[in-house]
Amino acid sequence: MRRQLEPGPDHPITIEPKDTPVSVKLAGETVLSAKSHLELKEATYPGVAYLPRDQVEMRRLERSELTSWCPYKGEASYYHLRTSDGVLIENAVWTYEAPFPAVTAIKNALAVYPNKVDAIEIG
Repeated sequence: MRRQLEPGPDHPITIEPKDTPVSVKLAGETVLSAKSHLELKEATYPGVAYLPRDQVEMRRLERSELTSWCPYKGEASYYHLRTSDGVLIENAVWTYEAPFPAVTAIKNALAVYPNKVDAIEIG
């Protein structure tokens, strides 16, 4: 059975809106960008930029069948990322479409695995 856990002193999660733009680079091109983002900081993990879906050009993304589970955020869905020359990077982007109430701010926002792209530029 999947457990739902609440963020707290032992596992803090903060989400902060940022007016800073984000650009995701792959194979010499910007494949995703947004004029602002949400910065999620969870426990001791590095901060993650979540791009609001309504700011992102979705044409580079293809829905994946993959899902994963986080007891603090809920079920994540994934997207493959495709470059303009057709290179497909599998499961490079994740999103929480129905996150738990404590992290509802990231609903439908998109995050990118830094090791699957050339760069995630903030600012």
